[in-house]
Parts: sequence; C-alpha cells; structure tokens
Amino acid sequence: MIRLAVALALLSLSACSVYREATSTTAFTSDNWRQIATDGDRDRLRGWRKAWDEALPLARAANPGAIAAEPELFDPDRALKDAGIPAGNYTCRTYKLGKSGSGLSDFSASPAYSCVVVASEAGLPSFHKMEGPQRPTGLLFADTPSRQVFLGTLILGDEVSPLRYGLDATRNMAGYVERIGERRWRLVFPYPRFESKLDIIDLVPA
Repeated sequence: MIRLAVALALLSLSACSVYREATSTTAFTSDNWRQIATDGDRDRLRGWRKAWDEALPLARAANPGAIAAEPELFDPDRALKDAGIPAGNYTCRTYKLGKSGSGLSDFSASPAYSCVVVASEAGLPSFHKMEGPQRPTGLLFADTPSRQVFLGTLILGDEVSPLRYGLDATRNMAGYVERIGERRWRLVFPYPRFESKLDIIDLVPA
C-alpha cells in the first residue's frame, strides 16, 4: 500500500512537471513568423484565398442578409494599410463560415465578448480572447503593411495557461490581422481545426 501511494505521488508530480513544461512561456527565437510556424500552419495561411472561396458562398447561401449587412467584414480583399492593431481592450465577435466536420451551420455568429491586445509580450504584441470555453491566445508578427500574422494556441474550458505553440497540432492556431475600417480590424483563421472552413473575429475598440 505504501509503495502504491509513493508511486501515485511520483506519477502525480511527473504529470505536474509535464504540464508546467508544456505551459511554460518560452520566448520565440525569431520575430519572423515563417521561421516559427509549423508546416501545417504555413499551408493554412497560404490557402487563405481558397478558404474564403469555399466558405463565403456557403455562408451567403445560408444567411444572405448577414453577409450583405457587413460588406467590409466579409470582403476577402478588404485590407487597408497600417494593419498593426493598437494595444487596448476590444469588443469582439466570432463568425464561422462554411461548416466543416462537426459544424452545424454554414454561418454562425457569436455574442459579443471581451478581448485584449497587449503591447509587447516576448518582444511582440499579443492577442487574447478573455471569455468563453474556447479562447485563442498568441503573438502578432509583422508581415506586410496591410497584414499581421497571428500564431498561437487555443485555451479550452477552465484551463488557466495555454500550451506552447507547436506542441499540439489540434491546438495550434494560425491567422492574419487586417484593418478594414478607420478603427476596425479582423482576425481571420483559414481552415481552423474545428467546425468551419473560415473563422473571422471582428475587433472594435471597447
């Protein structure tokens, strides 16, 4: 019995150590997203236009009024210069276009929620969704004058720390940020892992 208790205690400590290692923050060694992104995420980002072409017609057929009401948000080519999103608090909504896998609809829109952009984390700005059972969190990398690239992971449920990017392909997230209005941005995820072909987070200052 004593040996069993000791073994269980050691197993518990080992599991805690693995969790701490998986969730410990490690600064990226480069500010070039192409040197950090996994092969799968580079493929997803390269396929951004194909994702729009597949998802948008399905979403428009499912809810033409919602798509027509937001021409800037749902225009794949809407990308203004000075894409860098300022640090601050934002009101966000997530739109899922084109069902995939367990997705129930070709168009869905979440209620508004809080998110935040932090000025510098590991030398780079970062984005964090603050509410809900699925919370993207990650860093924003410079790309072109009209685009930033997001690399991060998905926090689920009551988890308090994200897995490090690259440890779990099902949690890895890759997207891009574009400015689509005077004070409006979108974070687009081509081919997310779950439910849809394209996810869009609409961001406006809170």
